[in-house]
Amino acid sequence: MTQTQATETAICWGHRGFAGQVGLARCEITPPLGIFSRNWGAAPHDQATWVHRPLWLTALVFRSESHAPELVLLEGDLSWWNDLPSWRSFQQELLAALALRPEQLWFSLTHTHASPPLARTPIEGQGGELVPRWVDQLLQDSVRLVQQARECAQPAVLQWHTGSCHLAAVRDLPLPGEPGRVACGFSPEERADATLLVGRVCTSGGKPLAVLVNYACHPTVLAFENTALSPDFVGAMRKLVEEAYPGALAVFLQGASGELAPRCQYVGDPRVADRHGRHLGHAVLAVLEDMEPPCTELEFHGVQPSGAPLALWRHRVAQYPGTLAARVVEVPLELKEQRTAQELEAAYRACRDRTERERLRRRLNIVRGFGSSGTWGLPLWLWQVGQSLWAGTMAEPYSLFQRELRAAVAPWPVVCVNLLNGSVGYLPPEETYDLDIYQAWQTPFARGCLERTIQTAKQELRKLAGLE
Repeated sequence: MTQTQATETAICWGHRGFAGQVGLARCEITPPLGIFSRNWGAAPHDQATWVHRPLWLTALVFRSESHAPELVLLEGDLSWWNDLPSWRSFQQELLAALALRPEQLWFSLTHTHASPPLARTPIEGQGGELVPRWVDQLLQDSVRLVQQARECAQPAVLQWHTGSCHLAAVRDLPLPGEPGRVACGFSPEERADATLLVGRVCTSGGKPLAVLVNYACHPTVLAFENTALSPDFVGAMRKLVEEAYPGALAVFLQGASGELAPRCQYVGDPRVADRHGRHLGHAVLAVLEDMEPPCTELEFHGVQPSGAPLALWRHRVAQYPGTLAARVVEVPLELKEQRTAQELEAAYRACRDRTERERLRRRLNIVRGFGSSGTWGLPLWLWQVGQSLWAGTMAEPYSLFQRELRAAVAPWPVVCVNLLNGSVGYLPPEETYDLDIYQAWQTPFARGCLERTIQTAKQELRKLAGLE
C-alpha cells in the first residue's frame, strides 16, 4: 500500500508504515510422532508417522514510544482449536503470564491441515492422549517466546506493499447435473481474490527483521492420504523468503479464505505442497523487489528540461507514526436451529461410519461452546499499527470480508486474519444458504452472519482510521 502526500514544499510518495520498537523470536513446536493428527474424515489413520517440515511458532511484539499499548502477535504452524473451552483456558493462562489484556494478544494459526487439532483434554483416537501435553508445552513456548521478543525489541520500521498471487482458487464447485449441490474443490469458472499484502520490517539502518505475508488460501494440499506433520505450502514459502533475506523471519497470516484453496490439493505428496509454497514465495519476493529501499519514500524534485520535461523523483528518509491501538467488539450473530449437545453425543456414540463420526465430533465440539442462546457474540479483533489496520475473527469468513474492508478504508492497508484467537465455524455469504454446500451446513451461524460481521468491521475500522 502506498500514499501520496503534498505539502507547501514537496510532493512525496511512499509506502504506508509504522515506526517504533519491534521484537521477534521463534522456536520449533513440532509434536512427537505418534500424536493424533487426523483432520480428515476420509483419513484411514489417526497418527502422524513422519515429519515433512518442522512446525514453528513465531512471536512479534510492537511497541510505541508513547504510552500506547504493547501489541503481541503469535503465529504458529497449527490447524485449529478442537473446542472453545480449550482455547479459552489457554488464552486466560497466556494473558495472565504475559500481563496482557485480551485486545493486546493475537494468537494466529496458519491453518495447516497436517498438524494435530489443538485441545487441552485427550482426543478420542490413537495418540489422542499426547495432544494436551503438546498444547501445554505450546503454552510454555508461547510465554517464553514473547518474553524473548520483548527483550530483543529494537527501533524498526514496518512498511506495506500490495501485490498479487494466483495460488488460491475458488473451491466451491457446482456439480453438473445436480442443481444446488456444491463440492468443496476447484471451480474453474470462478475468480479468486489474488490480493497479497506484504509487510517489510527493517531496522533504521535497513537490516531486514521480518516479512509479514497476509494471503488468503487454505493449506489443504496435504490431506487424507498424508501421514506427515507439515506446515503445508507455508513451509516452502517461508524457506524461500528467509533464504532471500537472511536474518529475517517470514510470518504467514492466513487471510479470509473461506472459499479459497489451491487448484491442486487433497494429495499425500509433499512435493505438491512445496511447489505451491514456492509459488507464493516468489510472489512475495516480487512484492518486496517492487518496494522502495527500506525506510525511504520518493520526493518530487522538479522538472529537468530535455526532449520532454522530465519529472525527477529522489529518495528521502520516510517518517512514520508510532500509533498503536487495539480493541475487541462483539458481533451478535443468530445461531441456526440444530441438535442439542446431548443429541449429537448420542449420534456420535452410535455412529460407525468413520467419515460421519468425524463430522459429528466437530459439530459436537462447536455446539458445546455456544450454549443454548439463540445468538452468540463473535469477537472481532481490531488493531491499528501506524498507518495499517488489522481485523480478525475466530471464524472463517469468505474473501468478501477482506475485499469489503479494504475497499471501505482505502488506501489504508488492511491485514485480515481467519481463525484468530480461537476457532468456530465458517462465515459464508447469504446466497450459499440456499445451496447444499459444506460451509453453509457446517457453520453454526444463521444466514446473514458474514454480512453483519462485515458491516460491524467496516464501522470499527473507519473509526480507528479517523474516517468517521
